[in-house]
Amino acid sequence: MSEYLANERRLNLKVVYYGPALSGKTTNLMQLHSLLRPQRKGELMVLETRDDRTLFFDLLPIGLRSAKGLDIRLKLYTVPGQVQHDSTRKAVLSRADAIVFVADSVLSQQENNAIAFDNLADNLAKVGMDIEDIPLVLQFNKRDAKPVVPEEEIFTRWSATPWADVALASALNGVGVLETFRSVLGKLYVSLNSEFGLAQQQGIDQQAFLNGLTSQEDKENA
Repeated sequence: MSEYLANERRLNLKVVYYGPALSGKTTNLMQLHSLLRPQRKGELMVLETRDDRTLFFDLLPIGLRSAKGLDIRLKLYTVPGQVQHDSTRKAVLSRADAIVFVADSVLSQQENNAIAFDNLADNLAKVGMDIEDIPLVLQFNKRDAKPVVPEEEIFTRWSATPWADVALASALNGVGVLETFRSVLGKLYVSLNSEFGLAQQQGIDQQAFLNGLTSQEDKENA
């Protein structure tokens, strides 16, 4: 749920990367931190356990300022995938403005994907949100692994749902990461524009919003 501070002309936004353990949520944030060059970008905070799984959350803050002075601050979070940290997942999920669900493409992980997606719906309900109302993008990660669920099966399975525009990715190789992020930002912009009039009142159309938050590093100077 977006937080608008009128006296500071600041809009605080929160995007959460959710999914089963080891599906690539942290890898997505690490790649974004490497790829992006928005107007402002903070340090990536990664808190991990000994087995390299997220214990609490990862955090990547980015932002932009409109020509009319609106300060947009976006924080990207991940949640721990392990069931024993469900209370932390709920806390991170609270007041989220958009969600990327990172699913594991490996065939043997499909049950874990389903369990995690049901858990997302349950936890959203517990913090007063509906999974069908919040901007949400599904990313099937680890397309470079073997064996994986075929693309056709993925698209067929989700085609009749509100989340038919599935993203395919290999986050470890940086493939599909930025596309997924732009997709969820596009959905987020629609809801923000409806609520805050970003285009008419702030002069920020969807393209400016996307470009301002997803400008990429110049590889020659990075």
